[in-house]
Order: sequence, then structure tokens, then C-alpha cells
Amino acid sequence: MPNFKMRYLLSNLRRTPKKNTKIKSRIRNKNMGKFKNQSLISTTKQLQCLEEEGSDECFSLKSTTQSHTHGVQPLGNLYLSSGSINSRDTGLGNLHTLSDELVLEILGFLGASELGVLSTVSKSLYVFTNHEPLWRNLVLENFVGGFQFNGFWKSTYVSACYPSFDLSSNELRSFKVRDFYSDYLFQSWLCANLEMKPEWLERDNIVRKKGISVEEFVLNFEEPNKPVLLEGCIDNWDALRNWDRDYLMQLCGDVKFSVGPLEMKLEDYFRYSDQVKEERPLYLFDPNFAEKVPKLGSEYEVPVYFREDLFGVLGNGRPDYRWVIIGPTGSGSSFHVDPNSTSAWNAVITGSKKWLLFPPDVIPPGVHPSPDGAEVASPVSIIEWFMNFYGATKNWKKRPIECICKAGEVIFVPNGWWHLVINLEESIAITQNYVSRRNLLNVLDFLKRPNASTLVSGTKDRVNLYCKFKNAIDGSFPGTIEELAEKEEEKKMQQRKLPFWDSVTDANMGAFKFSF
Repeated sequence: MPNFKMRYLLSNLRRTPKKNTKIKSRIRNKNMGKFKNQSLISTTKQLQCLEEEGSDECFSLKSTTQSHTHGVQPLGNLYLSSGSINSRDTGLGNLHTLSDELVLEILGFLGASELGVLSTVSKSLYVFTNHEPLWRNLVLENFVGGFQFNGFWKSTYVSACYPSFDLSSNELRSFKVRDFYSDYLFQSWLCANLEMKPEWLERDNIVRKKGISVEEFVLNFEEPNKPVLLEGCIDNWDALRNWDRDYLMQLCGDVKFSVGPLEMKLEDYFRYSDQVKEERPLYLFDPNFAEKVPKLGSEYEVPVYFREDLFGVLGNGRPDYRWVIIGPTGSGSSFHVDPNSTSAWNAVITGSKKWLLFPPDVIPPGVHPSPDGAEVASPVSIIEWFMNFYGATKNWKKRPIECICKAGEVIFVPNGWWHLVINLEESIAITQNYVSRRNLLNVLDFLKRPNASTLVSGTKDRVNLYCKFKNAIDGSFPGTIEELAEKEEEKKMQQRKLPFWDSVTDANMGAFKFSF
């Protein structure tokens, strides 16, 4: 694959959609000042260093990259093109002083008809009103029962509303605007079309274990709250042998699964995932898969290390805890901490996933949680985070735990750990969150926080979950909470005790002292 070079940028610019739902957009824009300059500086830096063939900063485009739709170029190219003016500004008139993000935010309040009319006003507005995430939002808002993806979000929307109108054959879809420069719109395309750099994948420093006992897992990983990759513990799963596209589509038929805010049949979702080229593809992430198709639930079992799950005392009243996950290359989850202070395990059935994990006391670069933890602002896409922040972790004293988890492997994610996951190929996985005795006190503390109504997830009864769970534990396992609390206090006392030499050494004088 050819290196992505500056002269390539100047002559072969391309564009695909960028994921940015309205909710996520608002959260991100609260901290846009923290990202904007760094993001644009990074883009400019990339354009400069990509010119050198042997540069470590060279990027490669995906082999499936499509030609650019509207000819958007990075802003840095404007300064390399003598005599050029930015048609972005001339076409916006007095609105040109607004940032691209704000222009798109305003356009996001319009419907399809208004966007269509506005696109005829100027070439600049044509580019903005055809920005794919705007049409993606319209599809997700108006077709919650599912849709048939048509290669582009705008054509998907139009074909769903007007089946007889074939937008895909419309020559205007490839209409290019000369001298249109925008870092924001260009980076959306760039992030959607970059290959993962080899250096982003080569670091693998997680502990790997095979055939360890439950006691060893608890002692060395669960109690000290450390990640581990487990091999060979799901070899007996029927899911590992059976689950591929054909099998799942035949088994599930017309059953619909949760895909973002939508419900979609697997056939329609795979049609989407085969065609999509966007910065943050939709992820199939369904918490009720085993209830919808019971055979799916019977073809896997919880690995032996995670079978103590105290949330089980709530029966059907427990929060969502297990999900089937399906996604194309490039899909995944940006940095987050798992819900309700639970720990989790994730088993890959097909494909492979890149994982990055930071301990609870280390906030990943580029991630900005709100003081109460209810919201997290971060780069819109996973690739954007890798482009702008991954390199900084090389020199960190506390480097992230990293690995590639392949089919048949299971990763243990301890409670409180920040983690990011990206699919390196189309992947199918199962994940479950759970509460064991090692984590029970943390979960109870989390559930009784004053702002539990905004923090607790996976259940409608967020406010009363603490009381229900505590009472159920007391009824099923009397004295357990008190016993665990006593052990925790003893542990804290031990940590507060001075080591022997500290007790007999005068730290200020550097000499011994007697304290009989």
C-alpha cells in the first residue's frame, strides 16, 4: 500500500462520513477548545511530514478508499496555493466567521427538505448540507425500525422516503467544489480512510495466561484489579464453532437487534457494514440477544473465572449485563469506564480487537470526564485519538496496557479501568459485566452516590437500585457486606502502618533513634 504523501493529498482528496450524533457532538463541543487547536495542529504537522517517503509519520489509505465526493482539502493547502481564496468563506457570506462545527450544529436542526433547499444557495452551503453525518442523524431519527443502507447516508434517506428516486445515479453526488478548505471536514474523511499504523498495533504488554486455576486468577488479577488475557477458556463453546454470518442470519431470521438507537435485522446490518466507510461505524450492541434468540444464549457459557455474579440476586431486576457485539473494521468503543463500577470479560468469537487500558488513577490523554463522572468528552473517533494522542503515551511512566485479542481469547477488564477497543476486522464477541465479592463494596459505594440517578445505567430504577441490591445481598448472603467491610478496613490499617525501618529511623536526621 502506498504511503500517504502530501502531493497525494493535493491531487487525490477523498471524503466519507464522520460519526457525530447530536448528543455526542454537544458533549464534545463543551471541550472543543481542548481539542480543536491540537487537532488542527496535528493535521498540519501530518501534511508537512507526510511529504517524506521514509518518515515515521507516513500513513496508508485503506485499499477500499473511494474518490472524494466534494473536493474538500485541508486548510494548510490554502497557504500552498498562491492566489487561491477559500470558497468555503465566500459561499457562507456573513456566516463565514462561524466555525465549521457551529455551522454544522446549526444545520443539524434542519430537516431534509430545508437542507435540500439550502444546498442550492451556494457551493459552500452545498458542501456543508451534504455532510454525511447530518443525513446519518436524519436516518437514525426517522427510521428507528431499521433501514437498508445505500452506500451513502443521504441516498439511504432519500431512497427510504422516495423509493422510486434513484439518487445513486444522480451526477450531482460527485459534484466537486474547487478551492474549498476545511480541516474539520477533511479530518472526517481522513479518519475514515486511514489504515491503522503498524506502530499502533505492535505494543503488547498484557499478561497472558492459559489453564490457570480460579484461585490463581482471583489472587493475581481480580483482587489486585489487574487486566489479564485468558487463552483456552472458551474452547468448548458452540458459538466459537458455529457463529459466522450465514449461521447467524439463518438462525435469527427477521429478529431485530439493537444498533445504536435502532433495531435492525442482521441481514440489513451486514449490508450496512459491507458498504460503510465512515469515521465511527454503527455497532451492533444488544443486551437482550439471549432472550430474543434463546439458542444464542445456549451456545456459550460464562468462563469459570467469572461465575460468581452477585447481581444475580436481583433476578430479572438486575441492570443490563451481557451483550452480543458485532461490528465492521474500524468500529469499536472510545475510552470509557464500564457501568456501575462493575468488572467485565470480553470473549472474541470471530475477528480481532485492539485494546488499550489505563488504570483508574490515570485519565487517558485527550479524555476529559466531567467532575461528577456523568459525561466524558473525547475525540469523536477512535482513529482521531490514535492520530493525536497515542504517541504521547510512549513516554508516560504509567503506560497503557495493550494487546490484540483474537478469536478464542478472553480479556478481563477490572472495575474502574479506562479502556478503548477497535475492531481490526469484522468481529463478533460476547461481553458480560459482573459483581464478585472482590468488587461488591465498590459497586455498593457507586450505587449510593448522590448523583446515582445520572450515573447508574442499564436499569429504569436507578435511584432505588442500591437499596434493592443491598437488601437482596443481606437476604441471600447474611453478614457478607459487614465481613467484607471489616477486611477492607483491616487492609487499610495495614497500609497505614509504618514499615519497621521507618519506625526506627529519623527521616530528617538520617540516623537511628530509640523509641523504647
